[in-house]
Amino acid sequence: MVFPALAQKVSKENVRAMNTARMRAESINGGLNNYRAAKCMYATGKGGGKCLQNAGEGFLFVFNGGSPGWQEAGRPPTVETEILVSEDGDSIVDVVYNGSPR
Repeated sequence: MVFPALAQKVSKENVRAMNTARMRAESINGGLNNYRAAKCMYATGKGGGKCLQNAGEGFLFVFNGGSPGWQEAGRPPTVETEILVSEDGDSIVDVVYNGSPR
């Protein structure tokens, strides 16, 4: 079972992992001209906030995305991404899911 990592301390590895996951999602979804991740993936002070899930080993991010401005305009997301990043935040362990919102 996966639970939000609400009590987890934000570390440099956490922020690095969030950036690594977001950049991979941007890449596989057509780049910044076509795709933006949910705002929680830009909240470095919260280390991914509600997008970060406890994964045991590493950082598991589950987040929505869509065309630029989707969230600000109140439009629904068009993509859901689930990415597991290594414990040091440097590398992608697995792109678990990238497709229509579940």
